[in-house]
Amino acid sequence: MLQAIINIFKIPELRNRVFFTCTMIAIYRIGFWIPLAGVNQQQMVEAAAKATEDASGWGKFLDYASIFSGGSFSQSTIFGLGIMPYITASIIFQLLQSVMPKLQELKKEGAAGQAKITEWTRYATVAMCFIQAMMWLKFIAAQGLIRPEFLNPGGLLVFYLAGVTALTAGSVFLMWLGEQIDKYGIGNGVSLILTAGIVARMPQAITWVWDNFSTSQQSTSGQTGILGVGFLVGAFVFVVAGAILITVAQRRIPIQQAKHTRGRKTYGGGRHYLPLRVNHAGVMPIIFASSLLIFPSAFFGYLQSAASASPDPSSWWVATTTFLNANFQMGEYPYIVLEIILIYFFSYFWTTIVFSPEDMARQLRDNGSFIPGLRPGPRTAEYLETVVERITYVGAGFLAVIAVIPSIVSKEMQIPFFVSSFLGGTGLLIVVSVGLDLIQRIEANLLMRNYKGFHDSPVRSRTSGSSRRPTGA
Repeated sequence: MLQAIINIFKIPELRNRVFFTCTMIAIYRIGFWIPLAGVNQQQMVEAAAKATEDASGWGKFLDYASIFSGGSFSQSTIFGLGIMPYITASIIFQLLQSVMPKLQELKKEGAAGQAKITEWTRYATVAMCFIQAMMWLKFIAAQGLIRPEFLNPGGLLVFYLAGVTALTAGSVFLMWLGEQIDKYGIGNGVSLILTAGIVARMPQAITWVWDNFSTSQQSTSGQTGILGVGFLVGAFVFVVAGAILITVAQRRIPIQQAKHTRGRKTYGGGRHYLPLRVNHAGVMPIIFASSLLIFPSAFFGYLQSAASASPDPSSWWVATTTFLNANFQMGEYPYIVLEIILIYFFSYFWTTIVFSPEDMARQLRDNGSFIPGLRPGPRTAEYLETVVERITYVGAGFLAVIAVIPSIVSKEMQIPFFVSSFLGGTGLLIVVSVGLDLIQRIEANLLMRNYKGFHDSPVRSRTSGSSRRPTGA
């Protein structure tokens, strides 16, 4: 491992790409210290802490949204929206490609069509920035977090114009940073920016564990004992290993290539594999499920608040709203069951959209390949669909386990969600998948130049005399 890291800095091109990527990520993190004009940052911190402690719907929304924004919503900065508007626009266009014929035709055109879709995605990103920026500024105004000098009509106009412009420009700038990393850096820029924001929250979680550590074995009120810290460390290692396993797990289907005879020579006839990922949907099912579950929690909380103001506190309406609000909080049994159901639903939904067995069977037939024992065409497509349905069931089960661990740990151990979020869920899966992709990219650059990679497998140079085979019979 150490030798592979040293080899990175021996290659000028790879070294420059790594330094450029680190510089862009540093610029991205600097933007989180530039506050928005007109926001009372002190009151912002107090309001966010109160919403988190009360476990209200808005508190959960702020905790969950801060995973994707790359920072904490206890501070409102020019990069407050993060890269999430671009990711949202990309998801929307990916969904539209399965239902809109025009987008399907552009996708089939190759690089030119993909460039056009990317251009439309950028325009959609700007629109998403305007919408999300206005929602965020409206929330700040409703919470009374605007400075007094901006409360007059002219000041409010300046506040909204400056805020929307700054938040939109910040997200567009992050989108541009991601494209620069793709072009001049190590690649996968948008995902690296998102991962850097998630990892930047880890020191805060470690600080909380350190400040609330107790030397006693058992946990006390507001303190985490030795056994509790040991459990958190062990659970983190176990969940990371499970996340890596589910990310790289594949179902390999044997593929036979047809033989072609040209003159006296025979080509093809090789045997290889078609890898199908067990977790084909990636992290999308958890994102969709967690996002949807925020609304019932917030809605039932609002109903309970409205019912509590009724003149008859013992009415069935008050009891019903209290029961629903108590059972649809994070970590409760109905909440967990509903989350698992949604994860399974969106796993099959997303896999159906992004994976087409008919197109896969057609590509195999056009390339002169086939699955042994199956006829090319509809029979192959039917077999691929059956295999994908079975492995999606297993992949969704792994996702469900990883997704519910943070909420259960947060509830049972009485620790904040921003600490337990590193034991599973969306953030951990994103970090693991992007980290594996980064290692593979660096590994490819090292092996391409005949350097030893991270897997510690020596690569012999093709031009060296020891790797040549004798040309004689």
